[in-house]
Amino acid sequence: MAKISKTRQKELRAARKNRQEIAAAGLSRRELFKMGLITSAGYLIPKRGLSARALSSAGYRDGCEESPPTTPFLEPLPTHTNGGMVLNTTVGSFGECFPPPVAPCPSPREGRRAPHQALARFPPQKLYEVHQRRTLKSVHPQLPLQPLWGFGRAIDPPDVAWVPGPTYREDYNVPVLVRNFNELPANNDGFGRNQVTTHQHNGHTPSESDGFPCDYYNSGKFYDQHYPNVLAGFDSTHPPTGDINESMSTLWYHDHRVDFTAQNTYKGLAGFYLLFNQFDTGNEESGFRLPSFPEFDIPLMLTDRVFDRETKLLCFDLFELDGILGDKFLVNGKIQPFFNVQPRRYRFRILDAGPSRFYQLFLTNLQNLNAQNGFWQISNDGNLLPRPIPVTSLKLGVAERADIIVDFSQYAGQTLYLENRLIQDDGRGPRNELFPPGQGNLIMKIVVAPGVAPDLSAHPSTQAFYALPSTADPPRVTRVFRFDRTNGQWAINNRLMDPTCEEVRFRVLRGRVGVPSVEHWILQNNSGGWSHPIHIHFEEFQILERNGVPIPDNSVEKSRKDVVRLGPNETVKLFFRFRDFGGRYPMHCHNTVHEDHAMMLRFDIVDQGADTIREP
Repeated sequence: MAKISKTRQKELRAARKNRQEIAAAGLSRRELFKMGLITSAGYLIPKRGLSARALSSAGYRDGCEESPPTTPFLEPLPTHTNGGMVLNTTVGSFGECFPPPVAPCPSPREGRRAPHQALARFPPQKLYEVHQRRTLKSVHPQLPLQPLWGFGRAIDPPDVAWVPGPTYREDYNVPVLVRNFNELPANNDGFGRNQVTTHQHNGHTPSESDGFPCDYYNSGKFYDQHYPNVLAGFDSTHPPTGDINESMSTLWYHDHRVDFTAQNTYKGLAGFYLLFNQFDTGNEESGFRLPSFPEFDIPLMLTDRVFDRETKLLCFDLFELDGILGDKFLVNGKIQPFFNVQPRRYRFRILDAGPSRFYQLFLTNLQNLNAQNGFWQISNDGNLLPRPIPVTSLKLGVAERADIIVDFSQYAGQTLYLENRLIQDDGRGPRNELFPPGQGNLIMKIVVAPGVAPDLSAHPSTQAFYALPSTADPPRVTRVFRFDRTNGQWAINNRLMDPTCEEVRFRVLRGRVGVPSVEHWILQNNSGGWSHPIHIHFEEFQILERNGVPIPDNSVEKSRKDVVRLGPNETVKLFFRFRDFGGRYPMHCHNTVHEDHAMMLRFDIVDQGADTIREP
């Protein structure tokens, strides 16, 4: 590499400082376009070496491109039995606007602007109070405490918040109401915007509580979100209780502020939301007899991050236009932790929380790299499969989840690693090539105790879960969506998301008793070499076809989902039913960098005035 002159080094350092100041100013990419800092082709202007590409081509490693070294496997995995937080502290009342009204609270601190659709029908049986705050958290002992944003409880001190956020452990037919207080500071410590809207991904939730991207509210305000925790179809296809076959289990929540989802979630605003019922009980001695929560039922939130080489603080590069890849792999907020397990079955709920990386995960034994260490996949996104499927690896796009059962009795006394072998060089997406065993990203070390351990859970080969709802009903309309690039930004059908969220791209009929509302959606990836994990809010779908071929019965994609991986030049056909609640919802790419710039649209679910437009 050619030696860089001192003058050029000085210019590059100044450029780096300028880029950091732009991110710290809380500017969105739309604002950068208006200021002339991004060209019509979508690239940062090369003025004074401002472009990230200019820095790399000059041989200068930007502080936000390569993290300082850290030793792996020094700290234990945070779980709900050793420091991870289950949100089990309810409140008896709120200080103002209590009982919570259907209409927005008259208090000037209330951020909600629409009435609750279902508060009277499903009155909350549990009240939570959470506070979004800045906190200092250790992600690795060789790095300083990180200024992050998280969720604290009412009983926590004002500088305490949980990152990841506390886990909601909820039951069907027990409605809850969460009062979310925004207490985030104006000083963003380098990136992020202190306006928030929390999305419960992907609950069957009324629009006003869904965390719509423009339902954000300022610091100093609060927002009441009502989660009925009811089965889909209660007011339409399966009255009055809903369809048990549409039960969900592993959900999550995260910030969804329009144009700032990537930055705010990167800073820590995300957590798990788990639902149980009379079959998926959380107790291995009843129902489906899945491993008991929380001892043997372990949520795993996967994130990848970059830390500044000079300050060693978390770094978000606003100018990585394709997507952001980190070189540090975190599980439940810790860099490459270890996890001690008993020689018995465990349920792992694995979430790819992004912002841009895809995974293909294996269980690797470094002492026997040729071993095919199998496990069972029991869910796809938040939904249990009809039956467990034996697999040797697990594929995830951003925001996808999968529950797996690993029987560690066969590995007693061994050490395994959760390894990502999928090769991905940039935010465009993976190359669909794999590293050889042991040469990928060792995300977590798993130490299996010797001997035997009690296990009352059922063997996956003996289990059956829910049936898939029929997809035989004819569609009222078939809609086509093309995901591509427009002048360097990410578009759907050649149009960008309206930053005010006022533009309604199409209207869907709300299904009710005697009024079916079935639609087929065709998603096409025309963006070249990019992959897009597409998320549709509110209703789960079933994939009918991928590239014109029906989904085989033995595929893990033969399931109900809320995110679909759309690879380069791929087309998928989806089946939807829209029911029960109305209002505004988004569809977007869940590579959150693409989402923010601006691969998202708004659609409305209505009782009257629904349209049949084919290409919204």
